[in-house]
Amino acid sequence: MLILTTAVATGALTLSACGSRGADNKSGDGKTTVVIGLDAPTTGELSALGLGIRNSAQLAVDNANKAGEVKGVTFKLEAHDDKALPNVGQQNTTKLAGNKDVLGIVGPLNSGVAQSMQQVSKQNNLTLISPANTTPDLTQGPDWRKNKRVRQFPTYFRTATTDEVQGAFDGQYAYEKLKTKKAYVIDDQKTYGVGLASSFKDQFTKLGGKIVGTEHVSPDDRDFKAVVSKVKSAKPDLVFYGGEYPASGPLSQQLKDGGVTVPLMGGDGMYSGDYIKLNKKAQGDYASSVGKPVEELPSAKKFIADYKAAGFKEAYEAYGGSTYDAAWALIQAVKAVVDDNGGKLPDDARKKVSDAMNKVSFDGVTGPVAFDKFGDTTNTMITAYQVDKGAWASRFSAEFKKFDKS
Repeated sequence: MLILTTAVATGALTLSACGSRGADNKSGDGKTTVVIGLDAPTTGELSALGLGIRNSAQLAVDNANKAGEVKGVTFKLEAHDDKALPNVGQQNTTKLAGNKDVLGIVGPLNSGVAQSMQQVSKQNNLTLISPANTTPDLTQGPDWRKNKRVRQFPTYFRTATTDEVQGAFDGQYAYEKLKTKKAYVIDDQKTYGVGLASSFKDQFTKLGGKIVGTEHVSPDDRDFKAVVSKVKSAKPDLVFYGGEYPASGPLSQQLKDGGVTVPLMGGDGMYSGDYIKLNKKAQGDYASSVGKPVEELPSAKKFIADYKAAGFKEAYEAYGGSTYDAAWALIQAVKAVVDDNGGKLPDDARKKVSDAMNKVSFDGVTGPVAFDKFGDTTNTMITAYQVDKGAWASRFSAEFKKFDKS
């Protein structure tokens, strides 16, 4: 999901730690301490999502410790706020990489932030696993559209499916389920928004839909009068927005106020309770999100109960389940490495944990968790939601490759 900028330059940031471990990481009870880093925007406009990510990762760590999931190991979460800024995410990664006890990082939320973190994590053999990044380039390279897919970083994984899947799902859902024939497409000029909008357009037009207009806005814009006028003149059946809820909330309301009564639709960047708070006329709008709503999954019952019992002040939001699974995947990789090394961590634990991630497989909160040869999740489930009576209500879920055309 969510990209706030293009990648920033990443210099030679290899640190001396490089995963080397000594005997000074023992806790008071004699157990080895393994630190899992966390990077997400826990302040700022996207903090609702970031706080849900932080809390869900903390829950996974707490549950692993309570259950003694890895014999002789105590897990600790070290959370950092990236403020949704790539340079801050890079700094956080550098800091975490300098701590030999850190064996992996859960996060980030934003794909642009991930781009700034990937090289640092690779140079330090430090696993980076995101519950929310959806830009295909992160795993498959810039030429994935030409079907020249090459894994970019062996240390990068994600439990969220890509915008290649999500955007196509949105286009097909709009055309075949909503019976939309004409769409106006707007994006926020950032990699996430542009990519999502492009995939939507490709699938929508492939099926016979017509794009009656396109527009680019700034993610910082909050006055959309000029856009509203253009959209109104085009008379679409649906407006699709590639971007995030801080801008799409006001955009939707201004469209409705300006006489454009058709729904606004977007991707997981819109799927947040804060979208509805920012938009008094959100009723009827649509958003897709990766996975299936955890409230509808039998596999998520324990997660929901545990989260409530933990007393977190903030909701787990859109990525709670996928974050728990991301953290648990790291924990399972550590477990495999410890088991293979006679019950203790090896000196090259980081490298071995990263390698072990490729073979991780378990039944998680969001369903079966495993990764393909690119580090992408094998779970391609997407859900369409609609705002109904002040809340997001799920309308349709499917794996895109199995999309029902009936």
